[in-house]
Amino acid sequence: MAELSMNTRVPLGNGTAIPVLGLGVWKMAEGEETEHAVNMALEAGYRHIDTAKLYGNERSVGKAVRESGIPRGDIFVTTKLWPTDFLAPERGFRNSLERLDIGYVDLYLIHWPVPFMSRKIWKTLERVYEEGLARAIGVSNFSIGDIEKLHGYARILPMANQVEFNPASHDLKLVEYCKEKNIVVEAYSPLSRGKLTSSPTVAAIAKQYGKTPAQVLIRWALQHGTIPLPKSSNKERIIENTNIFDFSLDPADMQSLNTLSR
Repeated sequence: MAELSMNTRVPLGNGTAIPVLGLGVWKMAEGEETEHAVNMALEAGYRHIDTAKLYGNERSVGKAVRESGIPRGDIFVTTKLWPTDFLAPERGFRNSLERLDIGYVDLYLIHWPVPFMSRKIWKTLERVYEEGLARAIGVSNFSIGDIEKLHGYARILPMANQVEFNPASHDLKLVEYCKEKNIVVEAYSPLSRGKLTSSPTVAAIAKQYGKTPAQVLIRWALQHGTIPLPKSSNKERIIENTNIFDFSLDPADMQSLNTLSR
């Protein structure tokens, strides 16, 4: 595996480069909590922030990005279209863009697939991409079958698929499929919402490497070729989650973690 760092970016299908580690802001309150977390992350070297309409904190993410003093082009911001906007996807995107107020979105995703999803939803994403309002487009929580359906009519193929990915809940076949289709997989809930940090298996591996359970879990996701998006609004943990580039898990430990899957 090539040597990685906080500065490493991975090319998406269109060449847009996405940082290998991001900050997730799910369940963070609009206002001070989100702004503070994004500020701390940017100070700690993160250049990748992942939000969504559903999270209700796009305004705070945008404010922190604008006031950071870091050039807009250096920060990668993702947001997502929630199914309540599927009847008017263009309006859903414009509203997110207005709340963020950062000029454009680096990656725009369909947050969740629904049965018999209208083709106009993906067509809208293609349009905002072609207008340069979204630098890249993709999907979230899509299975192989969902992506195959999309491939049946898409002119522009999805560049990313964001899914839950941690040792307790992962689909390695989906990751392999996405790799073959040149779709980058982003890993949300890499710590399984904190549940896995108390796993005896994870704790034993962490002790062996002189690392924390969280660092081992994020490293595991990274070594599977995914882009982990750990969520935290705690300064120490935000910094701790970046210290994953000075070690690598050996194949036996990767396999031990793989087998924690439910």
